[in-house]
Amino acid sequence: MKDHDVIIIGGGPAGVSAALYAARGGLDVLLLHGGASALHKAELIQNYYGTGAVSGAALYDNGIAQAKAVGVTVVKTQATFASCDGAEFCVATTDGEYRAKRLVIATGAARRSADIPGLKEYEGSGVSYCAVCDAFFYRKKKVAVLGAGEYARHELETLARVAEEVVLLTDGEKPSFAAPRAVESKLRRIVGSEESGRVCAVEFEDGSTESIDGLFVALGVLGSGGIAKSMGVVVGADGAIAVDARGMTNIDGLYAAGDCVSGYKQVAKAVNDGLTVGLSLIADLKGKRKNG
Repeated sequence: MKDHDVIIIGGGPAGVSAALYAARGGLDVLLLHGGASALHKAELIQNYYGTGAVSGAALYDNGIAQAKAVGVTVVKTQATFASCDGAEFCVATTDGEYRAKRLVIATGAARRSADIPGLKEYEGSGVSYCAVCDAFFYRKKKVAVLGAGEYARHELETLARVAEEVVLLTDGEKPSFAAPRAVESKLRRIVGSEESGRVCAVEFEDGSTESIDGLFVALGVLGSGGIAKSMGVVVGADGAIAVDARGMTNIDGLYAAGDCVSGYKQVAKAVNDGLTVGLSLIADLKGKRKNG
């Protein structure tokens, strides 16, 4: 297969932003994506400049189309492994291997879910994974936070500023903090309204129910540095990939951007990470560093 200047793993805001800058800077860029990301779970995005109200899925698809329009080679596949022989990076995928001088990991950070009937079915229809992103849509409404740890506390505090009522659902766990109202009963299922198609309640194992307008899942964020770890990249205890000011990891030529590094899990921040990495790649491959 053809060798490229840069391979980017991940088609979300960070990966596409890096691809746009690198390609417009004259680099041959290959973007590998699996066709879905945490962005797809965002029902509506209103806080990103210039887009107006847009669904997460539409924003993702628009980004992929924009990358193709500037000459980025886009392949829908699943990356399974990556390695470096000192001169080139090789990425193994479900449909073959690809090689490049530089590699960017922009795989995002999957939000931890739970095996509760109805949870996945109502993602984007009342089930959210980001209070900072979606609290605005629940002004003066009743919402619940699913979780019992520090991440749940953060989400609850964010929602309490705008929602009329917030209840903590721990699904049988003891909360690590004092919530204004917490229900520790085990959950049986998430209930949706046939009329609206949105979440309207949760049902507990004892048969009781709690009416809600939305459910925020706050069980923690899964680290997405599997490929990075296998290559010896430094990954923090929270699963975030460690990078320097250029977006480069401890491995020369290997960059990371977006939700898989530390910081806010927001589109604007991911795009900025991609900008940083994209410009760093141009300086790396076309600037003073002529190696590779």
